[in-house]
Amino acid sequence: MSAALNLPDSKELLLRLEELNDIGISLSRQRDTSRLLEAILVAAKKITNADGGTLYRVDKEEQIARFEMLRTDSLGIAMGGTTGTEVAFYPVRLFDESGRPNNSMVVAYSVLHDETVNIADAYTAEGFDFTGPKNFDKKTGYRSKSFLTVPMKNHENTIIGVLQLINAQDRNTGETVSFSEADQQLAESLASQAAVALTNRQLVDQLENLFESFIGLINAAIDDKSPYTGGHCQRVPALTMMLAEAVNATTEGPLADFSMTDKDRHELKIASLLHDCGKITTPVHVVDKATKLQTIYDRIDAVNTRFEVIRRDAEIRMLEAKLAAPENRNGEWRLAEQAFAATCRRIEHDREVLQSANIGSEEMSAADQERVRHISRTYRWRDSSGREVDFLTDNELENLTIRSGTLTQEERRIINHHIDVTIRMLESLPWPSHLRNVPEYAGGHHERMDGKGYPRGLTGEQMSVQARVMAIADIFEALTAKDRPYKKGMTLRESLDILGRFKDNGHIDPDLFDVFVRQKVYEKYAQRFLDPEQIDEVSASS
Repeated sequence: MSAALNLPDSKELLLRLEELNDIGISLSRQRDTSRLLEAILVAAKKITNADGGTLYRVDKEEQIARFEMLRTDSLGIAMGGTTGTEVAFYPVRLFDESGRPNNSMVVAYSVLHDETVNIADAYTAEGFDFTGPKNFDKKTGYRSKSFLTVPMKNHENTIIGVLQLINAQDRNTGETVSFSEADQQLAESLASQAAVALTNRQLVDQLENLFESFIGLINAAIDDKSPYTGGHCQRVPALTMMLAEAVNATTEGPLADFSMTDKDRHELKIASLLHDCGKITTPVHVVDKATKLQTIYDRIDAVNTRFEVIRRDAEIRMLEAKLAAPENRNGEWRLAEQAFAATCRRIEHDREVLQSANIGSEEMSAADQERVRHISRTYRWRDSSGREVDFLTDNELENLTIRSGTLTQEERRIINHHIDVTIRMLESLPWPSHLRNVPEYAGGHHERMDGKGYPRGLTGEQMSVQARVMAIADIFEALTAKDRPYKKGMTLRESLDILGRFKDNGHIDPDLFDVFVRQKVYEKYAQRFLDPEQIDEVSASS
C-alpha cells in the first residue's frame, strides 16, 4: 500500500541518503537501549520530515506491539525514552480474543503481513480502524492525516518492532502532505538499519546479563560452600563502587585527576564481583574454621572425652585404694578421695584452659601457649592402638597454640592460595578490550603499598587506583563483617582505627584512606550493611 509518487529532486535525495548513512553510523555506536530507540524515532522523523512518530516493540510471546515512545512536535508531546514520561497507551494486539489476525489495526497489519503501509489520509482510508487517532484529534485539536507504518526486521528477517510516522511536512511550505515513495524507501532502509542496531544492542545486553548472572552463579556456589564468604562477595563490590565514586568526585589533592567513564565503572564492578572467585576451590573446612580444632567437626569434643577418660581412671584409682584398705584404719579413704577431688579440679581447670585456647583471638600470649604445652605433657593416656601418648597430638598442639586467629600457617597458605587461583582463572579468559583490566583489579586486592602483600609483592606504584580501592574495601568489609564464624563484627570506630594503622604502616593507600574518611564513605556503607550497634560515633581525627 503506497501513496502517490512524489519524488524529491536528485540533489535533495543525495543529501538525504548521506544523512541516512550518518544516522546508520550513529545508531551503531549507541550503547544505551533507551537512547537507541529514541535516536531511531528522531532520525526517522528527521529524514522524512514528519511531525510525529511512534515506535513499537513487538512481543511475540504476548502477541502484542508495545508502545516504546511517542513524539508529536507541533503539540510538544514527548513520551518514553529519556523523557521519563511513560507512554500512556495500551499495546496493540496482533490477534483478537478468538485468535483471528487483527488486520484492522495498521500496526498489527504491518507486523502480520510484513508490509509497509503508506496512507495518504487516515480519515478517507478504507480497511483500517483509525478510531484511536481520531479520538486523539478530538481531544487535542490535532489532525492526524498521513501515516507511514514500517516493520523493523533484523538480520534474521524477524520483525522486532514497528516504526510509525505521522504527518509528513512539505519542506518548503510546512503543509501536511503524504509520505512520498522516496520517504518510504528511506524509512524502510532506516528501519532495517535500526532493527539490526537494536538487535545487536539487545544481544550485547543479553550477553552482559548472562555474564553477570554467571558471576552471580559462581558467588552463589561459594555461598553454598560457606555462608560467611557469600555475603563478602556481595558487600565488597558495593563498597568498592562507593569508594571509587567518592574518588571520582574528588577535585583536589593527589587523586584529583582520577575519573571514570561508564565503561570504567562496569569494568571495576565486574572485577570486584570476581575478586574472590578462586575461593570456589578453597576447602570449606578451612574457610569456615570457627575454632582452632575445627575440621569437619570441632575436635575439642574429642579432647573433652579424653579428660573424661582421665577422670574415670582417677576415680578407678580412688576405688582401688579403698578396696586395698577395707578397714580404713589410717584414713586411707579420705586421702584417696582428696587426691581424686584434686585431680578433678585440675582436670576441670585444664579443660577450661584448652576450651579458651580453642577460641581464636587477636593474639595469644606466649604464657598461654606454654600452658597448653604443659597440659599436653602433664596427662598421659592410651590411644586406640594401646600406646601411651601425650594428651594432645602434634596437630592438636599446633592448632591450640596458634598465636592469632584460628588458622595454622598451612591453612593460611591454603586460604591465601585463592588469589593465585583467582588470577589464573581470570587471566585465562579472553576478555574484550573494555574489560581487559579485570584480572589486574581483582588480583591486586591483597597487595600492599609497601610491597609486602601477596601474591606478587607489588608496590603501590605498580598497582592501579582501582586495585588499591578494592584492597581497602576488602579489608574494611572483613573488619565490620558480622557473619564470620570466628569473630563478631567491629564497630565503625574500631574498624577505622585499624584501617588508620594500616595506612600508617604502609599497608593501604593513604590518599584513598583520606577520601574514605573525608567523604564518609564508611557511613554510606554502614547504613546499608551494618547493624545499628556497630554504628558508633567517629571523631573527625579518625
